[in-house]
Amino acid sequence: SVDRDDLHDGGSAHFAETVKEIKRQNANIMVECLVPDFRGDISCVNTIVESGLDVFAHNVETVESLTPFVRDRRANYRQTMSVLKAAKEVNPDLVTKSSIMLGLGETDEQVRQTMEDLRSAGVDCVTLGQYMQPTKRHLKVVEYVTPARFKHWETVGAEMGFLYTASGPLVRSSYKAGEFFISSILKKRKASI
Repeated sequence: SVDRDDLHDGGSAHFAETVKEIKRQNANIMVECLVPDFRGDISCVNTIVESGLDVFAHNVETVESLTPFVRDRRANYRQTMSVLKAAKEVNPDLVTKSSIMLGLGETDEQVRQTMEDLRSAGVDCVTLGQYMQPTKRHLKVVEYVTPARFKHWETVGAEMGFLYTASGPLVRSSYKAGEFFISSILKKRKASI
């Protein structure tokens, strides 16, 4: 998603109308929205959650101490957690998802704490991937995380109770292998209704 801070609702109404139209055309299509934090405006979060989408995604991106250096200055770690928690409170059955980039200088303790914070916010699915410097103007990679370390975080995610954890160097928030798994979760939930 693109932040639309120029709009009074951050674009939430447009997201919601798009989801509703997709579902009107074909209710069986799984819709995931990767949304901004709407400057912490929970009414905008509610607009999205009440649209009928299947997966609410908002990325924490990094650990709390690195947030001011990694994310836009308007982004706030606690605000991100608040947005994710609010989405789950409005619709406890909604699948929620977030993503963490590794390799920016975070410690294992910080990654674990971030994952614990995500679980406390009710997040169901988490992806962890390697940060890659997109241009010379962006932050440099501090560390290339080993495949064994990524595997470790996948195990930790399962132990923490995430429904799905994808963790690997090339994993991104819209990781393909996860889409099938999340689809199966949604189908099981809908079948039990």
